[in-house]
Amino acid sequence: MIISFSIENWMSFRDLVSFLMVASRERQHGNRIPKVEKYQMRILPVTAIYGANASGKTNFFRALDFVKNLVLEGTGPDRLIPVEPHRLISGYMEKPSKFRIELLVNEKIYELSFAATRKTIVEEKLIQITSTGEKTLYDRQGDEPNFHRSLSDKQFLLFAFRGTRENQLFLTNSISQKVLDFKPVYDWFRNSLQLIAPDSVYRRFEFLLDEEHPMRDAINKIIPQLDTGISSLNFEKIRFDSIPLEEGFKNKLKEEIKEGRYVEISVGSERFVFTRTNGDVVANKLVTFHPKTDGTDAKFEFHQESEGSRRVIDLLPAFLGEPAFGLNRVYVIDELDRSLHPLLTRKLIQTYLASCNAQSRGQLMFTMHDVSLMDQRLFRRDEMWVTEKNSEGSSEIFSFNDYKGIRYDKDIRKSYLQGRLGGIPRFSLNNAEINWREDS
Repeated sequence: MIISFSIENWMSFRDLVSFLMVASRERQHGNRIPKVEKYQMRILPVTAIYGANASGKTNFFRALDFVKNLVLEGTGPDRLIPVEPHRLISGYMEKPSKFRIELLVNEKIYELSFAATRKTIVEEKLIQITSTGEKTLYDRQGDEPNFHRSLSDKQFLLFAFRGTRENQLFLTNSISQKVLDFKPVYDWFRNSLQLIAPDSVYRRFEFLLDEEHPMRDAINKIIPQLDTGISSLNFEKIRFDSIPLEEGFKNKLKEEIKEGRYVEISVGSERFVFTRTNGDVVANKLVTFHPKTDGTDAKFEFHQESEGSRRVIDLLPAFLGEPAFGLNRVYVIDELDRSLHPLLTRKLIQTYLASCNAQSRGQLMFTMHDVSLMDQRLFRRDEMWVTEKNSEGSSEIFSFNDYKGIRYDKDIRKSYLQGRLGGIPRFSLNNAEINWREDS
């Protein structure tokens, strides 16, 4: 789970901003807040981030995406680190961009922080926080590491550090050198953090091939309730050679498909899952079924579904898998409400929240514009955040919980649209600035 995330000098975020997922003392919806008894902490299971266009919502999403890619993929030799410093004020392009993320991993808390320019990792630190204090596992300042005394085989750690390029995180290189001390953090980025951009495609549908998988039943149970016209999803076996791919890519794909493992790809609007059984490659294509008037089902190709229906299907695992099946993933979705009706979006969110409890460890974070869902019957005040730009064009982010005197039964949407809470567009007309507001 994400406990907090801070960025500085990243795209439109010039100054240090911090995003906190620790629950406040607010009592509303308290029964669905995960509790971490070891740390006497409650962590929010959901967060909605609002704001005007170009206010920084997507830049916040991209910051998480950048950190994940830098941890997992690193930077190639002699390549520049793809940081995006603030551009509107002179001097910031030369300053390092800074990131800090605090995580709950297997009931342990870690804090990873680093600063980077286009050419080098200026500093990097990994801290493990205990119930009584904290210990710095390593602290990288320039060319010198500082390892905690509890870590084993410091000579090998030093060897791994010496092999870390200046444009690479030590965390990333340590994993390639088979250092296990920091692997839980690396594995969290690889397995738990799922980032879904508006145009990205979900590729974890292999569970539909397993008739006993609970997610298969959950999806096929809820999808008829969503008014898409779809009664169920399934895969059908097809010939591998019938898939419209270049021969070179097909041959490479065959090499990557291992016995008993799944490989998923998208071709246009179609979804395919490949596996190898007894040496043979098996290809499966995702299809949908619609009820006919005679009581049977008609099969449809996935590309024949509307953009909204395809979007719902791609997002469903995020709303059903966490935390109902204990997968402990963190889904971050940019523009959740894209192509979705507000009532459908609300239904998905309600489905997710109904499965949250004190023991769950999944999280759902998303950006959106749909103010009809800015509703305290759905979210707590500390679960609703807003991004906006100040007079110098720098983005800020804050929680509705920062405002005092907002009652639990207040129509927070009306206050937001009246401009009392920030985060709404400011239009210019005849050189005069106009705040768009709703007075009724």
